[in-house]
Amino acid sequence: MEPWTFSGLPYVRPDFQLVKARLTQVEADIRAADSAAQVWEAIQEFDAEDRALSTQTTIAHIRHTLDTADPFYEREETALQDGLFSVTPLTLAIYRALRESPFRGEIETRLGKQYFVQMEIQQKRFCEANIPLMRRENQLKDEYQKIMASAAIPFEGKTLNLYGLRRYFEGENRARRAAAFRAYSDFYHAQERRLEEIWDELIAIRNQMGRNLGFETYIPLGYLQQRRADYGPEEVAAFREQVRTVLVPLCEELYRAQAKRLGVERVMAYDEKQIFPDGNAAPVGDEAALVEAARRMYHDLSPETAEFIDFMIGHQLMDLTNRPGKAAAGYMTSLPVLKAPFVFSCFNGTTGDVQVLTHEMGHAFAGYLTMRAQPVKDFFAKSTDISEIHSMSMEQFSYPYAELFFGAGADKFRFAHLQEAITFVPFGVAIDEFQHICYSRPELTAKERTWEWHKLEQKYMPWRTYDPEDGFMARGGYWYHKLHIFLYPFYYINYTLTTMGAMEFKQRMAQDPQGTWQDYLRLCRSGGSRGYFDTLRYAGLSIPFEAGAVERCTRYAREILLREAERYA
Repeated sequence: MEPWTFSGLPYVRPDFQLVKARLTQVEADIRAADSAAQVWEAIQEFDAEDRALSTQTTIAHIRHTLDTADPFYEREETALQDGLFSVTPLTLAIYRALRESPFRGEIETRLGKQYFVQMEIQQKRFCEANIPLMRRENQLKDEYQKIMASAAIPFEGKTLNLYGLRRYFEGENRARRAAAFRAYSDFYHAQERRLEEIWDELIAIRNQMGRNLGFETYIPLGYLQQRRADYGPEEVAAFREQVRTVLVPLCEELYRAQAKRLGVERVMAYDEKQIFPDGNAAPVGDEAALVEAARRMYHDLSPETAEFIDFMIGHQLMDLTNRPGKAAAGYMTSLPVLKAPFVFSCFNGTTGDVQVLTHEMGHAFAGYLTMRAQPVKDFFAKSTDISEIHSMSMEQFSYPYAELFFGAGADKFRFAHLQEAITFVPFGVAIDEFQHICYSRPELTAKERTWEWHKLEQKYMPWRTYDPEDGFMARGGYWYHKLHIFLYPFYYINYTLTTMGAMEFKQRMAQDPQGTWQDYLRLCRSGGSRGYFDTLRYAGLSIPFEAGAVERCTRYAREILLREAERYA
């Protein structure tokens, strides 16, 4: 293939009439097949069509998020969504044909049982009655993103977007931190009425989607949309309780130590990001310098990561610059035809920039390996509760290279990052429980839902204290900033489940670096070819729902944090 970069890739809206004709022919070929070889040939045709369609829709999505005000890609997003809705019934018809094929056994031998498990999930989560609801859902999600992207917040003589303002949540000047946090709060407070309306309608739409599929609420459908087949809300609730009993007390101890270190009576919400009184670790270079540091790190880490980072840089598969109108998000996605990951972020000069180069690049590295190891696109997508292990573990594997990014502040970074990895977990499970409450109790008013978030903060984050004059945050307004609630329902628990796997990998890397790295590569290459429990076992990781798993997985991190907290006292 000729040399290419992302910016030079052509975008052509797919001809959905032609796509539908090809998919109809694939189904007919599967049903008419008189051998497993013919079924496999049809699967390959379907896979090629799926890769091509996905690549074009992803190019449009990336360019829409790069500039949410661009009218061309805004129109394309709507057209593509409608087109994808129109081909979904044909895709499901192909899945039915494969499941009913007399050669199913041979195909399952070749691809594994998970190939058919995922088909069943796809069929269970779709009905044509939900198509108009999904269209409206996408409109509301896009409106939320536009509201976030349009933020123009005056602060200290500057006009900042949300990512630009967040950088001031850190810094030695406490009054400045408080002012930045209040400006952040005021933005969401000003948008509260419309955000309440969007959330009201999303709850109603999603619950109706669930009822259309025979469920009482959206919750079972939300789990299916996250490709979960091995566990349900009961297991997740038990995990949340482990977090409350094991990690919440540890986090309280860490924040007491932080208050002592900062010389304050207690850590306020606007103090939480300020780990050290004389300043947190800060990246030592600009965007170009950080990317070069990442290149050096990945070249040293392994031959596989060296090849990967050269591919990403050579094809310009990262857009990291913070610009007006750019979506306030960070993500990794893939271009299947090119076997190419893409990383999107908004750098703001904080440690979060380095986390993008480890977390999102961890996703990208896993995608890079998966797209080269798995035979069908259906296996490129990992279940969401697995995929975050790749990214969070890569963050931990980067610790020996912290000097490249932070110079003399490397030790500060390592401590602060590990503390944040652990103190995040209670927040993450609170977000999950909040969603369960909202969908299971649709009768709650908007203000009552926000008060439920306030109660969850008291349950999982008893250290959280807001400025008494900030009534919006004090009554529970903080949840509005978490875009996953609006855009990716029931995703957020994945970050907490996978923290357990990342902490296990961290401990094992300290004990057996070579063996642990090979297990990590196995995990990445496995993609979505196995179920959740089977994938964890394949990588030698614990199942986080088992009794005692949270304490066991986080024990090593706990020892480090308490030792280092004493060191910095």
